[in-house]
Amino acid sequence: MDVNAAVAAAAAIAGVLTGVIAVLAFRFSERELKRPTRTSLHTDPVLPPGVDTVLSVLRSSAVVLDEADGVVKASSAAYALGLVRGGKLAVEPMLQMARDTRRDGEIRQVELDLPRRGTGRGEALAVSARVAPLGSRLVLLLVEDLTEARRIEAVRRDFVANVSHELKTPVGALSLLSEAVMDASDDPEAVQRFAGRMQIEATRLTSLVQELIDLSRVQNDDPLEDAEPVRVDELVAEAIDRCRHQAGTKQITMATGGTADLHVWGNRGQLAAALGNLVENAVNYSPARTRVGIAARSVTAPGGDLIEIAVTDQGIGISDKDKERIFERFYRVDPARSRATGGTGLGLAIVKHVVASHGGEITVWSAEGQGSTFTLRLPEAAAAREARDRARQHPGLDDENGHPPTDSSPYEPLPAPEVLP
Repeated sequence: MDVNAAVAAAAAIAGVLTGVIAVLAFRFSERELKRPTRTSLHTDPVLPPGVDTVLSVLRSSAVVLDEADGVVKASSAAYALGLVRGGKLAVEPMLQMARDTRRDGEIRQVELDLPRRGTGRGEALAVSARVAPLGSRLVLLLVEDLTEARRIEAVRRDFVANVSHELKTPVGALSLLSEAVMDASDDPEAVQRFAGRMQIEATRLTSLVQELIDLSRVQNDDPLEDAEPVRVDELVAEAIDRCRHQAGTKQITMATGGTADLHVWGNRGQLAAALGNLVENAVNYSPARTRVGIAARSVTAPGGDLIEIAVTDQGIGISDKDKERIFERFYRVDPARSRATGGTGLGLAIVKHVVASHGGEITVWSAEGQGSTFTLRLPEAAAAREARDRARQHPGLDDENGHPPTDSSPYEPLPAPEVLP
């Protein structure tokens, strides 16, 4: 019995020891699995708390790189710019900056011109890249797209240069003419001639300054803040009154036609200036004893009915290469003729901005030696559209009070004004 009891006790002790050893081994293995290894540091890096949230709200393109230059985190903008491809940073200068920053911890910034993907036209993408350490192992790259800012800056420089050139011409002429008047003080005929030239240059300078003010206003103001239904007939009448003297001097017939009692939605002053510029150009660039026509009609469009106003002349026409640039500031098809008529090269630029800010568009048809047709397409006022629909349902009545249609235009209608495509 004693021997059997001793054997049983020894077996029990051995079983307990085996269980304890098994438990300790299991816990040790779990601890080893949870302990980060050198391999896991490279393959599964973790962003510091809050960094992921911050990167998601940044406007800049963001890329986080690990110790092996692998991309840990990249924003959608970074992929759109082509910075990240195949899980790697694809821009070598930025990659070198990240390596240098990882080595010495210094923040670096540089501006680069990158090839634009998918255009095939060799256009460069201007970016500003900034690299900074993120914790002890990661590197953060922030990239800002400067392409649009560079374009705007180039436009501003060109605009300032053009304005300076345009202002120098009349100012220089006034200076020379004033000296000529002083030298010819004893010659009344010469003084009168030079004074007449001074008036012309002063008028040109005044027109240039006013159109610069108008262009600045239409670019910065929101015309729809003070929008209202505007009668097209009244806009046409104002445009013709504005050019009546020039047209009479050249014996140019001003004719109107199309549909009466149309309304557009917008700022009356800006719309009148835009249409007036088109009619003034038509008169200035038309030979004597020709005709300028203004026609309006309603056209159906997918987004709502539009009012189409066409200004047609029988002038010198515009070549195909010039048609692409006529809406640029200070661009003139015929610089000599434009200066002779007092043109500043800003009229069509103003028209383009006014129409665009009103949600419309402007198109041009032209052939050299055959004339031109500029067509404005503007949204129709909703109230006018509803009134026209009621008039269609009751053909005998044209307005809500039952009055017959009237034509307030005092000008002789153009027999067959054609709105050219």
